[in-house]
Amino acid sequence: MIIIRNYIESDAKVLWDIFFNTVRHINTRDYSQAQVEAWAPDSFDFEFWKTRMTSLSPFVAEMDGVIVGYTDLQDDGLIDHFFCHFEYQGQGIGRALMNHVFSIGLKKGITRYYSEVSVTARPFYEHLGFTLFKEQLVEVRGQKLINFVMEKLI
Repeated sequence: MIIIRNYIESDAKVLWDIFFNTVRHINTRDYSQAQVEAWAPDSFDFEFWKTRMTSLSPFVAEMDGVIVGYTDLQDDGLIDHFFCHFEYQGQGIGRALMNHVFSIGLKKGITRYYSEVSVTARPFYEHLGFTLFKEQLVEVRGQKLINFVMEKLI
């Protein structure tokens, strides 16, 4: 069973590991090694990451006491982070997290959800009813990566 709960500061390291390993293991399908290393670098300021996670106030997914994914929802409908543990993909975690986002958004009166989505994640978002708003080329630590602004209107 998947449980979705609010973030606590002690989750920060596990969320970094999920982010890092998902980018390094899954996103290599669609991005070069240099691109994923820029996106998820070996050395990163962990204090910055903790501050970032606190500001995002993510929702954390657990299965059998193991943190297996996380996402957030900002007041304007932005989903800034959305990552599922690379070893647990395809088990309904993403859908559970997104359903939680929609439930929270409904309570907040959000009518437009949007996110900057990787090439790898685009099919997942499309499957959940998001459409392409625009394609963009972003620079991350000297590497250029294609991503997509996807949106869902309620």
